Amino acid sequence: MHYPQVFIGPVREYETMRPSGISKRAAEGRILLTPLGLEGDQQAETHFHGGPDRALCHFPREHYAHLSQQFPQQAEHFQPPGFGENISTLGLTEQNVFIGDIFRWGEALIQVTQPRSPCYKIGIHLGVAQLSHVIQQSGRCGWLYRVLSPGYISDGQPLELLTRNSEVSVAEAISIAFNQPYDEEQYRRLLGAAGLAASWSSKMQVRLESRKIESFSARLDGKPRGG
Repeated sequence: MHYPQVFIGPVREYETMRPSGISKRAAEGRILLTPLGLEGDQQAETHFHGGPDRALCHFPREHYAHLSQQFPQQAEHFQPPGFGENISTLGLTEQNVFIGDIFRWGEALIQVTQPRSPCYKIGIHLGVAQLSHVIQQSGRCGWLYRVLSPGYISDGQPLELLTRNSEVSVAEAISIAFNQPYDEEQYRRLLGAAGLAASWSSKMQVRLESRKIESFSARLDGKPRGG
């Protein structure tokens, strides 16, 4: 059993970047988990964040120790929910969580849909230049869920794995999508992972059709494509 900390927060204005829901606080008591996420939680720029396939963000707590060692001057910032996560646990990582995994959480059922795609706002929020690049290259990205069955959850209720539906771990999905050269066979393998988010399926299809990998610069650096 894995016992998560739970975090929620509103969209806020920032002087140095566009509005974001990355700043969160610990949730208290029973919270309704809806198909679009936890009651009281918000996402900005909904073309990239939130929606049914990205209702919850999970970031492994153990990654913060690694980041604190890598960036000791910012170590005080590396603690939950520094990455804007809704769920923080020990023991669940990209290596042992798989695309399509279904978990029971309180009254709800949730399913892993995709890795988190790190964006430039993480580095601004935590005061570390190029942090999005570091996270993507390390594979310590976390992952997202859809809500299969809504219901009430509360801090400390365990996540219980019910079914495993694919042979593609979150770590493998990160490697295939972000850190490997063009590989048609691996894209088709990822497309075959039951439960994969629709946006990721579309992304892999576009790669197969265009026979090239899209630019990551807009997401990682906050710059227009080609900038």
